[in-house]
Amino acid sequence: MNRLRVILALVMIVTSSVTQVMAAAQSNATNDARTGSYSTPGIMTEQKAIMIAQQHFKGRVLAITHPDNVYRIKILSEQGTIHIVLIDATDGTVISAH
Repeated sequence: MNRLRVILALVMIVTSSVTQVMAAAQSNATNDARTGSYSTPGIMTEQKAIMIAQQHFKGRVLAITHPDNVYRIKILSEQGTIHIVLIDATDGTVISAH
């Protein structure tokens, strides 16, 4: 009988620990899904980079690339000109806008 209690207590402890870990992981996944952020911490998302670029040039995004720690965003303006905006992926500063 004592052996059964010990086994039952161990199962309850392990189950409780696993449940807590799973709940924390689910909470993090839910927060990421709400913000649309599935990126590495310290690196901004493409959506944020696009928002910053469109503050400089209104228009349609034609392309976005992410070489190294820089987003390169190509925008077709409402006047029909193409602009390239380079944004630092770590802090969101505009490196170049032309």
